[in-house]
Amino acid sequence: MTEPGVSTRAARYRWIRDIPRRSLALDIVIAGLFFLLLLLADSGSPATVVVLITFAAALAVRRFSPALALTLAWLAAAVQMLAGEPVLGGDVAVLAVLYVTAAYAGPATRRAGLISVGVGAVVAGVYLAVAQHGLAYLGTALAQGTIGALAWSTAMLSFVSLAVLGLSWTLGLLKRTRQTARESKFTQYRALEEQRAAERAVVVEQERNRIARDMHDVVAHSLAVVIAQADGARYARLQNPEAVDEALTTISTTAREALGDVRILLARLRQDSVTGPQPVLADLDRLVEQMRGTGLDIDWTTTGTPAALGSGAQLAVYRIVQEALTNALRHGDTGRTVALRLDWTPDWVAVTIENALRLPAAPAPRAENGHGLPGMLERALLAGGSLTAGPIGGVFSVAARLPTATKTAGVLPAPVPEVRA
Repeated sequence: MTEPGVSTRAARYRWIRDIPRRSLALDIVIAGLFFLLLLLADSGSPATVVVLITFAAALAVRRFSPALALTLAWLAAAVQMLAGEPVLGGDVAVLAVLYVTAAYAGPATRRAGLISVGVGAVVAGVYLAVAQHGLAYLGTALAQGTIGALAWSTAMLSFVSLAVLGLSWTLGLLKRTRQTARESKFTQYRALEEQRAAERAVVVEQERNRIARDMHDVVAHSLAVVIAQADGARYARLQNPEAVDEALTTISTTAREALGDVRILLARLRQDSVTGPQPVLADLDRLVEQMRGTGLDIDWTTTGTPAALGSGAQLAVYRIVQEALTNALRHGDTGRTVALRLDWTPDWVAVTIENALRLPAAPAPRAENGHGLPGMLERALLAGGSLTAGPIGGVFSVAARLPTATKTAGVLPAPVPEVRA
């Protein structure tokens, strides 16, 4: 992989970096001004001009190619020492070069810059203390017994050079560390945004699945009522014409209610902020009466004192009863009574719906297809409860157990068996 800020061309030539042309032009202008200013201040031998030109070139390409800049800086320093030149103002360019080797260069050039700090400090100390004065100066020190003072001077000059050069390289490394930290924070921010987007996608998918279940419950229940009323009216139109009007009224009411529910669900699909009223326990009376209007005999009993239920649990109870009664109308023996029981305790409400199967027994609805039985089971689980459903002898039984609002979070529902098909 290519490092950040390195182009394809830079990937082929590791000694260059991809920087904006404006930045390169600015560096060249700064280097030109640097050369002209120091040429006026350090005008002297041709060697001085060569050294200043080389340092200016290193300064011009320091960000474009830190490796080339470091090479030019060493070349300028070598020419300066071979020519016996004193300390020049152009030597400041070395600090800028060492800075960029730590701040922008790759690992190899960065290590070369650090080595240059140590080696350059020693070379500078020896040059300033001894070599600049010539070998005769060393011989004089040996003859006069001042070699210790010369060694001490060399060590101090090397230490000062190390401090100055090392500070420049360290500042570049701090710059690089800060930039890396900023990029790391940006990467974390991007990862967090992607995680939030994924979570939103999951929530949207879950909402769509819930809407699909609601759509199934509304449409299946309404169509079952409409079919039952239509068949009843067709059979009774000759003997009891008034029953036809009642059946048509029930069909019209049921269709209108279903159409309204479907519009709400479709609106929620188009816009997340659109919400519609969800059924609650108080709507069970209307549901049972509607199912009785289809000719289904329902025996509804309630035991215990009703406790508070959360909105999710109330919706689960309503949808479970709606699905179970719809299945009883479609698949059960409508000539026999359907038993609906709600058994209340302080912590739980047990919902049981039992209906006789047709003879010969019709196959139970398959749990692995559609939204019927799996939808009831999922609603019970989401509400923190459990559900069993399946034929027992000649009776199809649906039994759900849901926690009330006073149920503590530490108490878990009973084990949830699989839906029996």
